[in-house]
Amino acid sequence: MKNILQHINKAFDNKIRLGIMAALMVNDYLDFNSLKEILGVTDGNLASHIKALEKVDYIKIEKQFIGKKPNTRYSITKLGQLEFKKHITALEKLIHNK
Repeated sequence: MKNILQHINKAFDNKIRLGIMAALMVNDYLDFNSLKEILGVTDGNLASHIKALEKVDYIKIEKQFIGKKPNTRYSITKLGQLEFKKHITALEKLIHNK
């Protein structure tokens, strides 16, 4: 059991961060408004959780212009994919008590 628990990642203990990672696992990238809509959160709430995930290099932020409008899009890093998969696997093992 202890071995399983060491793979539970504290970065994903918040449902918004968990939602960000899950959404980015199945999309090449998402912009801020898409993530906000998917998760049903406020701008400030989403921004703070994105910052936390960026700080540990689990997501990558790209800023660009589409026409004259600024656009920020987010994607998951290789490290983020690896850590999220380990986290989900550990949760599954806990649920199934293996």
